[in-house]
Amino acid sequence: MADTVKLPEDSFKPITSDDRAALDSEKIAAPSLTFAQDAWRRLKKNRGAWVSLIVLIVIFIMAFGSLFVSPHDPNAVHPAYANLPSKIPGIGINGFNGTLVQAGERIDAYKAAGASGAHYIMGTDYLGRDLFSRVLYGTRISLIIALVATLFDLTIGVTYGMFSGWKGGRVDTIMQRIIEIILSIPNLVVIVLLILILKPGMASIIIAIALTSWVNMARLVRAQTLELKEQEFILAARTLGESPIKIAFKHLLPNLSSVIIINTMFTIPNAIFFEATLSYIGIGISSPQASLGTLLNDGQKNFQFLPYQMWWPALILSIIMLAFNLLGDGLRDAFDPRTKE
Repeated sequence: MADTVKLPEDSFKPITSDDRAALDSEKIAAPSLTFAQDAWRRLKKNRGAWVSLIVLIVIFIMAFGSLFVSPHDPNAVHPAYANLPSKIPGIGINGFNGTLVQAGERIDAYKAAGASGAHYIMGTDYLGRDLFSRVLYGTRISLIIALVATLFDLTIGVTYGMFSGWKGGRVDTIMQRIIEIILSIPNLVVIVLLILILKPGMASIIIAIALTSWVNMARLVRAQTLELKEQEFILAARTLGESPIKIAFKHLLPNLSSVIIINTMFTIPNAIFFEATLSYIGIGISSPQASLGTLLNDGQKNFQFLPYQMWWPALILSIIMLAFNLLGDGLRDAFDPRTKE
């Protein structure tokens, strides 16, 4: 008979509370994060995207808050206060203290116009209208047009792309040929044709953007849907007899959210720039309404002598475009699983 192996008595010693504490201290504890929480954490680490988000929130609050609180009426005309430079109380820096250089001498433009008690943060235009109020008003108009374009992007583009990718086959082929036909028509041609039917203004721009802006979203969503519908969880849902509508809302949309959010962040600045371009060349928003494009058009007429009238709307437009693009890049990195740490 083989010899029995004797274990030392210490092997059967019970685990004490000190031993449990030592084992617990060696555990690596990390909180479990959902996909959205992880994306938010990664977005906050991207300083450029985080600062851009804060800047955009401030711009939205100021633009839409001017509906209730505005320094002056953006369309109120004061010919006596025409072309006054920027004047910010408490700041004595040239360019922000209400002085201008005329005939080689710096003068107080507000005193010369009899407006010593007034101050305009961004100055006034050629009709004496407050430029700061008009920039806020114009920014709000541009943002409204961009948000409406995004709404059409999310409704038409996402629905069209999901339906095309889910059906596949001949239906998908016909729907993609329709998209190619729309892409072959330049946006400028669409807006000019609409102007022949409608008057130049916000309605024409919104309809033009609604007819063409959803195409890129539809193509991206369709490509992702073609990939997702072959995944195991979609096949399992179909096997269990779930309806296509339920599968779309319960399974497809959550997995398409990153593509939709990222593309939306690039749609908004494109719509703002499109509106500004149309208004600048005179076929968009018309006077006396203000938009960033019309303000640029008015400012460039006096740019040689009063450059600030063009600098302010150009600066705001540049900040909005840059902030949305940086935020879009940050969201793309946050939602992309290939860039995980």
